[in-house]
Amino acid sequence: MTDVYSNCPVFEDDKYMLRFVEEQDADDLLEVYSDKNALPFFNSDNCDGDNFYYPTKEKMLDAIKFWLSSYETRWFVRFAIIDKDASKAIGTVELFHRDSDDDFNGDGVLRLDVGSAYEKESVLFNILSLIVPPAFELFDCNEIITKVPNYAVERIQAVQKFGFTVSEHFLIGTHDGYAYKGYWKIQK
Repeated sequence: MTDVYSNCPVFEDDKYMLRFVEEQDADDLLEVYSDKNALPFFNSDNCDGDNFYYPTKEKMLDAIKFWLSSYETRWFVRFAIIDKDASKAIGTVELFHRDSDDDFNGDGVLRLDVGSAYEKESVLFNILSLIVPPAFELFDCNEIITKVPNYAVERIQAVQKFGFTVSEHFLIGTHDGYAYKGYWKIQK
């Protein structure tokens, strides 16, 4: 198995590339994380109150530095999503292996954030196609979960098309014990 924390791979097709996030992505990602229309689609469950709204470059850089530090401590990996035609980062994918006392113990958790212009079934499906298949091995899991709010019509269509199904289980926050709902799952 490849150790994603020693050598973060790049995934790409003709439209998108997923690569490890860099501080140089700050200007592009500021457009995503200051986009109030995209904010309701971000998964901030169990993130100590952070809602991923970064309205200034300074806050965006602070977030990226935290993501880089989290990679170094083997907590999670944050990939930048590059739109090849636009030559810019249009969002991020976070992935990690979850150890917990709930029904999602041992699962891979996938957070997918894109700007509101990219919150479309075809785009989301394309990104899932790049990252989900290798994620099972990279994050040593047999199941991957992702949060999809019930109002996220395009996202629901994308995850269903990809093969995710609704989970009846709640994710129990490790920090606050809160029971988070709205998760979809796919098995290896």
